[in-house]
Amino acid sequence: MKIIIHRGTNQIGGCITKIATETTKIFIDLGHNLPKGDQPVEDEYASKEEIEKLTENCGAIFYSHYHGDHIDLYKYVPQNIPQYIGETAKQVMMCKSKRLAKLPEKTNVTEKDVEKLESFKTFKAKDKIRIGDISVTPYFVSHSACDSYMFVVEANGKSVLHTGDFREHGYLGKGLIPTIEKYITKRGIDVLITEGTMLSRLQEKVKHENDLKIEATALLKKYKYSFVLCSSTDIDRLATFHAASKKCGKSLLCDNYQKEVLEIFANSAKSELFKFDNAYFYKHGNEKQFKLLKNKGFCMLIRSTKIEMIKELLRHLPQEETLLIYAMWDGYINEKVKNGENPVQAYLDIWNLFDNKEKIHTSGHATAETLTKVCQSVNPGKAIIPIHSEHAADIFKLDIPDALKEKIIITQSFQF
Repeated sequence: MKIIIHRGTNQIGGCITKIATETTKIFIDLGHNLPKGDQPVEDEYASKEEIEKLTENCGAIFYSHYHGDHIDLYKYVPQNIPQYIGETAKQVMMCKSKRLAKLPEKTNVTEKDVEKLESFKTFKAKDKIRIGDISVTPYFVSHSACDSYMFVVEANGKSVLHTGDFREHGYLGKGLIPTIEKYITKRGIDVLITEGTMLSRLQEKVKHENDLKIEATALLKKYKYSFVLCSSTDIDRLATFHAASKKCGKSLLCDNYQKEVLEIFANSAKSELFKFDNAYFYKHGNEKQFKLLKNKGFCMLIRSTKIEMIKELLRHLPQEETLLIYAMWDGYINEKVKNGENPVQAYLDIWNLFDNKEKIHTSGHATAETLTKVCQSVNPGKAIIPIHSEHAADIFKLDIPDALKEKIIITQSFQF
């Protein structure tokens, strides 16, 4: 088998990994480069010609989850190449893309992109998929995207585990190591390809999502009206505020797009935590609804595109009882330029509307402790290859045995 990391070594996002035998090749993720604030995204692969060249004679493409830095180049893939993603993840992608396709001049998403998404094949956890002489088996992982997966790729008696993005400190993260030990370790993995987002922040203390729920509950009790700016598809973070609002006896309000996403999550959920039965559509301009909400108090999920609605609401609410909770990566509203990145002005505009504001966030990626446990549990026979990291060589700082450190390879190509 041959592994080529087309993109992902010493770079977070834009992930593209090829795994091939003499007769078959597949890709795991075709991600777009991450934006730097509001600056235009530069991506040498973002064209039909480049992706056709890259994926020539490709048997299939598998996506670990629906974040753009792992999937957004799908639109350039030739129609004859099968593309696979989780069942619920496909529904989320379809929901989002149908909305964006109504404003193609602003979003760069078209009806043709929606049609391509509709043609995606789907998989379930632990279902083995055969592509030529390669088999691919997905296993669920906890991440800030719903329905995320790692993949075991096997061919000719050899095996690779590609982790995708994952973490232990999400609500379902406790299943990570048991899944590896029950289904993966016994296979005898040769090569571990692991994300390493947090490798450059090894000393950073990461909170469990449940800790955020406790913080959110305290804030919702303190302030009568809370506005929450978070990702509309981060299932754990949405569950955090849903649970907090329910505990405080307040409704969780959202627009019709967010309500549709929550319904997708609820319909696929096995845990009551993700049923979102206390989430309601807020119909702006409905005086009767607003009067009830103003008397009772509320927690509202907001998006940057709704800033005019937010401004109008704030004119009718006492500022001393009103709070903004910012629940995303801090870099989006950091006005100090760092590493060539800029803040997102739309988020800053909302941040600046409020007198009272708090930040609640935790990483969607594996900590150093979790990365250590994964390396030790998988215990690959030949190699550990870090990707999705600003400085992949920091993986040598993990507290793993020297025998495993000797297998670490910072490379774009590996054959075994």
